[in-house]
Amino acid sequence: FYIFGAFVLLFTSIFYDTDANQFGIAERFGLTNAPEQLVRVLVALISLLMVFGYIRLKKWGFWMMIFYSLFFGIISWSLSLSYNQQPFIGNTVWSIIILVYTIHVRNAFFRRSKQE
Repeated sequence: FYIFGAFVLLFTSIFYDTDANQFGIAERFGLTNAPEQLVRVLVALISLLMVFGYIRLKKWGFWMMIFYSLFFGIISWSLSLSYNQQPFIGNTVWSIIILVYTIHVRNAFFRRSKQE
């Protein structure tokens, strides 16, 4: 899902109408004054890097996923309290699911590094 989302963000950074959406990705990450297209590209590139490390079971991929899920979850939760809209609630739930799963499979990230 993160790979697909990253490619969608890259695509929409080129073909995005800032007036069409009330809440851009910049605001969803708490960066209300940042340029929308730049934030989309940066989030997409960070997501691709994070997924690469996560799929390869790297420790840094594990920690990036934990940090990203916590950060995005907290921002989404805060926005859901302010705006009470489904996308923010859904993003919060998704972040919790990813956190729980990542913590559940954490041994795979650390066991692999001991074998190398």
